[in-house]
Amino acid sequence: MGFTSFEGLRNGMGGRVAGRSVVAWVLTTALAAGATGCGVEELPLEEPGSAPGTVKQALEQYNGLSLNGLSLNGLSLNGLSLNGLSLNGLSTTDFATWFNGNPAGNEQLMRYMVLCAVPANESRTFRNPSTGLVYTWQGGMGLAPDWAEGAPATLVEQQVISACLAAHANNYGLHVPISLLGRDSKEATIPFSSEEMATFARKESCFFGNVFKNEGLFAGNDRNALALDESTSRPCGLLGFGLLSNASCSQVQRVGQCEQHCTLDPNGTFYTQCTVNGVQYKPLTTRIRPQDINRCGDGVCQQGERCGFGITADSCLLDCGTCVL
Repeated sequence: MGFTSFEGLRNGMGGRVAGRSVVAWVLTTALAAGATGCGVEELPLEEPGSAPGTVKQALEQYNGLSLNGLSLNGLSLNGLSLNGLSLNGLSTTDFATWFNGNPAGNEQLMRYMVLCAVPANESRTFRNPSTGLVYTWQGGMGLAPDWAEGAPATLVEQQVISACLAAHANNYGLHVPISLLGRDSKEATIPFSSEEMATFARKESCFFGNVFKNEGLFAGNDRNALALDESTSRPCGLLGFGLLSNASCSQVQRVGQCEQHCTLDPNGTFYTQCTVNGVQYKPLTTRIRPQDINRCGDGVCQQGERCGFGITADSCLLDCGTCVL
């Protein structure tokens, strides 16, 4: 398959089958990650009475898409080194201290961290010594199997997890399905199907960077840009010409067009490496559905559109009306 702070079917540590699994996380808070796609119904969290003292995300797997919803506003681990974090043992005092500094935000971060790093048939569990709550985070993509099993994160694992977190970022708190393409830390191609490529027909972005080493996160447009009347509900994704900075996604630095910094695989499907500031990174490439492109004039004022007197996304009178001072 192809972290809000973490969008082929993958079985086991190395086994894969055609297509890819999709994880839908359903949470009840505005910043929580989770969504449905392809007409699948959202699932609620377990009721407290069903498993006392347990916090466990509802999970469904759908073939051919991934889900974003991560806010990277709090992507600092406040003293806990990501490179020193073992996903195979979350019982240390340092982890508990960090987690309880911001339980809601850090639970969200861990959910997507595990989703990106750990295979779909595995999960990771943390019992909070301060509250007694038990958190279970489900794996999904298996991009960093060695780190997931407790080994120190290699440089490649750091980069591919960072790219995965950036690709799932959505500071609007909205849940938009994406297709995520590229290679994992073992250089295995993330499985995809022709149906997936047809459904997610609009090329979107490349994402790369390294938050483990505080080198930042980067994104660019994948060989196209939004027209003047177009926008999306993914502020870290595809932008229009000239919109190379975006206050709605300040944690991810824009680099213009992906092809200016990145190398495509031989089939032209996804980017295999990107270079910025003299550093080479392993990226992930995203695609979106054509129906997730918003257009000024469709009668609905959506995230990414603004009020004004024109017919462009930045000044859309028809959808958002005039601005009230």
